[in-house]
Amino acid sequence: MFKLLLFGLLAVIAYLVLRGPGRRQPVPPRAAPVQKMVACAYCGVNLPEIESVKSGEKHYCCDPHRALGPLPSPLERER
Repeated sequence: MFKLLLFGLLAVIAYLVLRGPGRRQPVPPRAAPVQKMVACAYCGVNLPEIESVKSGEKHYCCDPHRALGPLPSPLERER
């Protein structure tokens, strides 16, 4: 009886060694969630909407730019 248990144990060990850790299926990486990008109304830098500082309908990259307000468009600056 002991020899039969020993033979079974050796068979299980041999199976695990031959199967090896390299035979597992790789787990595909998760895709990052898509984030909406917005431009700062003052300097124009693009950043994710969740990181922006919002004032009304305008988005800003930081509080100092929000305090300065939006820059006029290039056409308005020429006047």
